[in-house]
Amino acid sequence: LTMRRIAKSYGYKAEYLITHRAIMLTLQNPNGDLAFNQVKQTYAQVPNFMMVSGISRLSWRIVDENLSVETVWQEIERLKLLPKYPRLIILATVALACAAFCRLGGGNFTEMLIVFLASFSGLFIKQELGKKKVNPYFGVFLASFITTMICGVIGIWYPFQHDNMAFVTSVLYLIPGIPLINSISDIMDGNSLNGIIRALNGIVISFAIASGLLIAVLIFNAV
Repeated sequence: LTMRRIAKSYGYKAEYLITHRAIMLTLQNPNGDLAFNQVKQTYAQVPNFMMVSGISRLSWRIVDENLSVETVWQEIERLKLLPKYPRLIILATVALACAAFCRLGGGNFTEMLIVFLASFSGLFIKQELGKKKVNPYFGVFLASFITTMICGVIGIWYPFQHDNMAFVTSVLYLIPGIPLINSISDIMDGNSLNGIIRALNGIVISFAIASGLLIAVLIFNAV
């Protein structure tokens, strides 16, 4: 919708095909002649919601203010240069969210602290694995396993009252919410292929999370 909105503002008709790994865009002028056609490969990366929301707002400004192409490119370059949140802030807030879910599930403040430390460490490891180009599914598995192990090891010295809640909430940061939500949205919009691919991606990630959690729990049960 955003691409069509922008194209229509400049008098072009946009036809596009978006898949899991590529985008194909064709523009036609008012006479129906081909003006632009390109296929661009995409790569898996962390979603940049600041860029997504910025482009969406920009598209409406193009409609309302009739912005020139030069102005649009300047705004896009500005969006690219926007500072990202510091890594420490991301780690701390994600870990705090997991700890908050632990509290909502009945965990005490000691368990919240343990979940915070485990989630903080697990997310840090996951990010490092991503930098080293480790297979993302294997990275999720390792992050789930290590997070649960950290949670369990600390729990040996500070026994849990609600051990299951601590284990489960410590890996909540790995839940593939975006792929699963987008899969439903794509299927409802008629983009069945993209929806199925994203759903399978979410299922594999969920399986990796469950596998890491299960193996860690089995280790502690065997000790």
